[in-house]
Amino acid sequence: MDLLDISNISIVNLKGIGSETERKLNEIDIYSIYDLLQTFPSRYEDYSINSLDELIHNEKATLIGEIVSLPNISYFAKNKNRLSFKISVGEVIIQVNLFNQGFYKGKLELTDTVTISGKWDKYKLSITGQLVKKGIKEDTEALDPIYPLKGVIPNFQFKKLISKALDQFNDNLLEILPYKLLSLYKIPCIKDTYNAIHKPVNREVLKHARRRIIYEELLLFQLKIQALKRINRLNKNGTMIPIDYKEINNFISQNIPFTLTNAQSKVLNEIFTDLIATYPMNRLLQGDVGSGKTVVAAVALFAAVSANFQGALMVPTEILAEQHYETMTKIFMNTNIKVKLLTSAIKGKARESIYNEVEGNIINIVIGTHALLNEKLKFSNLGLVITDEQHRFGVDQRKILREKGSDPNVLFMTATPIPRTLSITAFGEMDVSTIDELPKGRKGIKTYTISKKEFTKVLDFLEKEINKGRQAYFICPLIEESEKLDLNNAYDLYEQLSSHYSGKAEIGLMHGRLNDKDKEEVMQKFINNKIQILVSTTVVEVGVNVPNATLMIVNDAERFGLAQLHQLRGRVGRGQDQSFCILVADAKTDVGRERLKIMTETNNGFEIAEKDLQIRGPGDFFGAKQSGLPEFKIADLVHDYRALEVARQDASKFINDAEFWTSNEYKGLKEQLDKDINLSQVILD
Repeated sequence: MDLLDISNISIVNLKGIGSETERKLNEIDIYSIYDLLQTFPSRYEDYSINSLDELIHNEKATLIGEIVSLPNISYFAKNKNRLSFKISVGEVIIQVNLFNQGFYKGKLELTDTVTISGKWDKYKLSITGQLVKKGIKEDTEALDPIYPLKGVIPNFQFKKLISKALDQFNDNLLEILPYKLLSLYKIPCIKDTYNAIHKPVNREVLKHARRRIIYEELLLFQLKIQALKRINRLNKNGTMIPIDYKEINNFISQNIPFTLTNAQSKVLNEIFTDLIATYPMNRLLQGDVGSGKTVVAAVALFAAVSANFQGALMVPTEILAEQHYETMTKIFMNTNIKVKLLTSAIKGKARESIYNEVEGNIINIVIGTHALLNEKLKFSNLGLVITDEQHRFGVDQRKILREKGSDPNVLFMTATPIPRTLSITAFGEMDVSTIDELPKGRKGIKTYTISKKEFTKVLDFLEKEINKGRQAYFICPLIEESEKLDLNNAYDLYEQLSSHYSGKAEIGLMHGRLNDKDKEEVMQKFINNKIQILVSTTVVEVGVNVPNATLMIVNDAERFGLAQLHQLRGRVGRGQDQSFCILVADAKTDVGRERLKIMTETNNGFEIAEKDLQIRGPGDFFGAKQSGLPEFKIADLVHDYRALEVARQDASKFINDAEFWTSNEYKGLKEQLDKDINLSQVILD
């Protein structure tokens, strides 16, 4: 018996497929037999037969009975009809109503046995729904697959095509999973899997078939991720940076005015291990807001520069670039290391001078925005590239900066704590370091929720903070009035606060429609305490550091996601004074109330990220366009986390095991992998 790779067999090879059916299938992205069989049901209608004594009023029921009255058809409205007749179920006579199924009138006769499913009315002894089958529907037909067909082709017709494909090709299907995995995890072979998914005889068989598909999807993805990781590790052209631990310890003790946390020290050791390796570092550093990622970046940059390499730090905004530049300048003040800022605001001779000094290795560290990507910027010996808030840059932008050196080491940083589930998938090809503790002495931010009726209390508390010489953020979800959403908008709030605090505080307004120059001006005034209350949309969500700001007020807080609320809260609590976050909200949904409850119960960004993932799902966690998450047919990254972990462990073992590359048992997996990755780059020496 020849085994077939059905991904290479066109759908036209299915018996009875005409050009019109082919066109319809192509419209829903079905071109091969594999595409057809991989179009899995989105749900199953359960037609398990009920007995009369277990029926519940207004709930779904499925009954088998004998027709005892001739079907009668009545018409109402335009093209609407109702077919009515009676059936006997045991000794009970049941009224049957089938809407818009008048075509059955000439096909049903007295004494015919039928299977009916629909809503049960115990008071009228009636069932309203659909004719499932003329005859007795067997228990093995209880689960009826419903496919995601977008109205292109009827479900009943698609089921016939599936049935034909199973009859024609199922005995020849290529099994890509080795027998040892099927046996170890007690999952069915591919032939039994397709039969069970498309024609389940019961829930138990369907469950095991789904387990097989989920594991296979996750394993293939993880093999790809682990292969990419291995390609990077086999790259012997990385920029090796020798580490002088004594010199680094002296730098830390003399220039960092506090003791590093255990988490910071652990992460630095992971980074140093990469820097001395022959392969280029490809590491993601994640840490909660205020956890000290910038200090880690500074020490890593010092390690590179002290070994005669240059470093670059790219950030998404000019404000953030300027803040990093000020921080780094202070840290490197007592060293010979020269740090320069490069943004779009620096022009003419000043910019040309920076280009020349970078190329001449006079400037050791460049901190900037997208300006670092300019083709005129050429490094003499780039050894370390750090990208802060990496999700704000596209893959191509990060690649351009990396290519300014000869396979330099790359460190990506993010203040958005990423749940383990997503780090395994979206960032699986990277090594992940985590700073999971805050610096000692940092006071936790006290978070409260308050209803809009108590808004005057918020204003009174805000005035007390201002009188203490402190500052506050006031966040709104909208810029201006919306007829659709009853939300306080930034303009209205700005006017309200300006009037309320007239002569007591300066109010600033910040939103996404301001041009970059105006944004910079407003933020600089807030940083310099020339503005005490900053009314803003979420443009201040990431990166802004104003230690004197102690109060974050979020209006209509139920409209924000958990991760967004946590990022906003992280704008305060950056100084020595106690900070507060007040969530003004009248949550009307369970999800909204749950978010607010979580925010008041914990400041831990990783706990919040896990909860956020459970509430929103992976597709919305980063934003659909920038998530980098794969699309799976059945696997769900939240619910199938254990399967994902098993698949990751198996894939890692396979990719680094000689048996995987030499044994014919893994041929199917390797062929699937080879479609995405040139395996010659991965195979063991």
